Amino acid sequence: MRANRILPIFSQNWLRRLTATRRENGAGLAEVLIALAITGTVVVVFLSSLSTGARAVGVIYERTTAQNLARSQLEYTRSQDYVPAPASYEPIPSLPPDFTVSVQASAVEDRDDNIQKITVTVYRNGESILVMEDFKVNR
Repeated sequence: MRANRILPIFSQNWLRRLTATRRENGAGLAEVLIALAITGTVVVVFLSSLSTGARAVGVIYERTTAQNLARSQLEYTRSQDYVPAPASYEPIPSLPPDFTVSVQASAVEDRDDNIQKITVTVYRNGESILVMEDFKVNR
């Protein structure tokens, strides 16, 4: 007798599930368009963040290289023989591609002739990207 009571309940649930699945005919056009819009937005945001990251890496490379070149040039200039100002010193022998360096020495006003201000300018593709100054003493 218990089997008779369980069977009708089971068959009713089964029938409901069967008819519920038959009513679903698939995704509607609006649902598909919304899903595509969301996916497209995510892709655009992801690609723009990759592009921004790539540009940031380029800027950081340029600044770091320019600072290292300027410091190296100042050290190299200090190691060279003293040339009375106004003068220009030799640039460092090896430079990365697209980078150039210029070195100018100028006299320091109201001081003796044994001190000069050294100005190092770093260029990339002909555009000045960094100027660094220091002093050199004749010893």
